Amino acid sequence: MQLSLLKEHQLLEGIANNDRKITEQVYRDNYKQVLAWVQGRGGTADDGEDVFQDAMTVLFQKSQNEEFRLSCKIGTYLVAVSKYIWYKKLEHQNRRPDFLPFDSGDEDVQENKVYQDDIQIQEEREEHFDQLNKAMIALGEPCSSLLKAFYNEQKSMQEIAGQFGYTNPDNAKTQKYKCLARLKKLFYSAQVHQ
Repeated sequence: MQLSLLKEHQLLEGIANNDRKITEQVYRDNYKQVLAWVQGRGGTADDGEDVFQDAMTVLFQKSQNEEFRLSCKIGTYLVAVSKYIWYKKLEHQNRRPDFLPFDSGDEDVQENKVYQDDIQIQEEREEHFDQLNKAMIALGEPCSSLLKAFYNEQKSMQEIAGQFGYTNPDNAKTQKYKCLARLKKLFYSAQVHQ
């Protein structure tokens, strides 16, 4: 493995392991370039920050997949993903850029096709997350708090029984099952009505 690719592999591994120092290094090394690129194409500083955060999220999620291999530097990947995110954002806002995205002068024409799948997966995850949040709100109390206690706070059934006033952990587990069934119904009915 070439030295530069070894370094990139180590950075990617650090990102996968949620190593704060490495994540901050990758952020410092690439943020200004993406920010300047977005601002040079009609975006604001906030737009640049949002786009870069989304690109970092895509990179983090891809790094969790052991089969994911970078064929370029992390910076190149982040810039390409950021470009795609920005163009998609413009498209959603019905704003046409003054130039065609990824025109023949852009070195990332071929790489863009590779990253489209990554971005689409990220967009679908975000959409599902939004739907889940809406379903949790529609679910109401105490189910919403009970499910958050179990899944987010990772409390035991014994703790949940005490917190929510159930007579024993089996009753809490039964209630959790009923709440989860209602949540699934709300979530999937929202998907059908889109």
